Amino acid sequence: MKAQLVPLDGSPPIEITKDMTLVGRTEECDVRLDHKSVSKLHCILVKTDGLLLLRDLGSTNGTRVNGQRVRRAALLPNDHLTIARFKFRVSLGPDAPSEEHTQRLEAGELVKLLKKAEPSEVAAKPSKPSDPPLWPNPLPDVYPDDESEKEEA
Repeated sequence: MKAQLVPLDGSPPIEITKDMTLVGRTEECDVRLDHKSVSKLHCILVKTDGLLLLRDLGSTNGTRVNGQRVRRAALLPNDHLTIARFKFRVSLGPDAPSEEHTQRLEAGELVKLLKKAEPSEVAAKPSKPSDPPLWPNPLPDVYPDDESEKEEA
């Protein structure tokens, strides 16, 4: 997953390349925001399973997502992240495919490959309905209050 913090002041975007990125004022931080309003160890960003998670590390001036002060949050594309006085827009997207896994074909080569393909390989196959999940619904059923149950109790 490609993740960036895009400063709202027009500064260059900050790439979040590590799975765990420490943000703060000290030199040991991966993203260093050099201002006294930023705590030495302000927050941490974690990339996992296609998500960008944030955890405030007890900062003095706080961390806000879309204006709300948070201790923990899952960041979504275009969320506004405020770290002390610094304001960012969150940019998330898939990684660009690497060149080693990309095959380039000239138009003529592509036409030849498509002509060689069996019609069943090219034509869309109708999809069958998916089987129900093998596990039970993890959420409990919720029913409106029933007056008759209250009378029996």
